[in-house]
Amino acid sequence: MTNVCTASTIGYGPRCPNRYRERPQKPPSFGTCGFESHPRHLRPPDETRLALFLAENGFNASQVARYMGIPRSTVRDWVSKGAPEGRRGAPIDPSNVPREAYAYLLGLYLGDGYICRTGRSYRLRIAMDTRYPGIIEEARRAVEAVLRPNKGSVQQFADKNMVEVHGYSNSLPILFPQHGPGPKHRRPIQLGSWQESIVSEHPKLFLRGLIHSDGCRVTNRVWKGKYAYPRYFFSQVSSDIMILFCRTCRQLGVEYWFNGPRSVSIARRASVARVDEFVGPKT
Repeated sequence: MTNVCTASTIGYGPRCPNRYRERPQKPPSFGTCGFESHPRHLRPPDETRLALFLAENGFNASQVARYMGIPRSTVRDWVSKGAPEGRRGAPIDPSNVPREAYAYLLGLYLGDGYICRTGRSYRLRIAMDTRYPGIIEEARRAVEAVLRPNKGSVQQFADKNMVEVHGYSNSLPILFPQHGPGPKHRRPIQLGSWQESIVSEHPKLFLRGLIHSDGCRVTNRVWKGKYAYPRYFFSQVSSDIMILFCRTCRQLGVEYWFNGPRSVSIARRASVARVDEFVGPKT
C-alpha cells in the first residue's frame, strides 16, 4: 500500500507540503521575539565608535569593514542610522586620556610595543625584560590607566627571559594612530597634534618610556678601569622615533651625541644627572 500524506497523519491542517515538516523546526534566533527581556545581539560600543570615527575621517564602508573584519552592511547601517540605541556611549576623545600615563605609555609603544588585531578587538603588546619587575609593573599600570576600564595584564613565558605587558581595546588605533602594517622603521612615525600637546607637557615621562624600552644606563670604564662614570644609550632604527628622542632631550636641556648611525649617547655629567632625576637605573 502506498503511504499517503494526510492532515490526520501529520496534523498540519489541510495542506501538507512534504514529509520534512515532521522534523522539529529550528528555534528562532536569540532576540527575534522583540521582547525587552530578549535583547538583540549588539557589538561592543568601542567597536561601533571606532567604525563611526573611521567613516567620519574619509574611509568608505568597504574600507572600514575590511579593516575591522565586520560586514559591510553593518557599517552602512551604523553610518546611516547611527549606533544601536543605548550602547553608543560618548564619542571617543583621545585628548581626555590620563596625560601622564599616556606620555609614558607612548614612549614604551614607540620602542618595544605593537598593536595587533585579535578577533573583534585590538591588543597592545609590549615586550619587557624579566630582570626589571619595577618597569614591568609601571608599564602594566600605565596600560590600565589609559585603557580603563579594561585591565592591563602581564603574560609570562617559561622558556624566555621576557614577559609581555598587554591590554585590549577597540580604541587602540585611535589612541595610537602610528599603528600600521610592518616594522615602525619602514613607515612614517608622526605624532598627532593632541599627542604633541601631551609630549610637550610631559617630556620627562615620554623620555622615560623611550629609555625604558630602547635605552639603558651603564657604567662606562676607561683608562683600563681606573675611571668609571654613568652613561645613557638609546638605540633606534626608526629615524622618526630617533628625531622625537633627540627633540625631547633638547627640550629638557640634555646634551647628547650620536655614537653610531642608530645610537645616541648621553655622557656629560650634568646631562646624566638631569636624566637621573626622572629615569635612573632600571629596576
